[in-house]
Amino acid sequence: MLRDIDLNEISDGKLYGNNDMTKADCGGCKGCCDCCKGMGTSIVLDPLDVHRLCVYLNRTFYELMEDAIELNVVDGVILPNLKMTDKDDACVFLNDKGRCSIHSHRPGICRLFPLGRFYENHSFQYFLQVHECTKKDRTKVKVRKWIGIPDIKSYEKYILDWHDYLKELTGQILSPGGKQDIKEIGMHVLQSFYVQPYDMEKDFYEQFYERLQMSTAR
Repeated sequence: MLRDIDLNEISDGKLYGNNDMTKADCGGCKGCCDCCKGMGTSIVLDPLDVHRLCVYLNRTFYELMEDAIELNVVDGVILPNLKMTDKDDACVFLNDKGRCSIHSHRPGICRLFPLGRFYENHSFQYFLQVHECTKKDRTKVKVRKWIGIPDIKSYEKYILDWHDYLKELTGQILSPGGKQDIKEIGMHVLQSFYVQPYDMEKDFYEQFYERLQMSTAR
């Protein structure tokens, strides 16, 4: 999501690479699940997030739409996000013990928290959000270990390219005369990157870039 913010107001004023140490480790949260409640539509899912959920839960995109994810417009583009329950405004994957039932396959935003990403000049660095996590005794951990994604180099390249692709689409949609393309662009993004399953026997990133190349050539 595109945001115009002052990093000095929300962070410790530092930017980190994936090999840097920062106070992000919540020690297993120890019963706290505050960041899994009241998140509204903010847990936006990228294609890898949805692919991992589909594989782990053995469900299709449309089956996830039944009770786990929903669609909303983000910066002009239709994208899926995790649903919150109507009863207590908690993530649908939070169990009755206040623990994440999909922790090993949780979305990238959840893995990142309480870190964020600062994009600039076709690259990004991480920053530590100082007001979002209620745990005050966090310890230092290496960023790449905290995120816990294999092949961090490929993952970060994918995240950056996905971000740039969506930013380009937002520019097209919000440009004068571009609003009529919102639905067409939104449906193309959903069908190309989310609905159409990825072959579990093949590398996800290779398949993603094949789809990205086709989409940018339209």
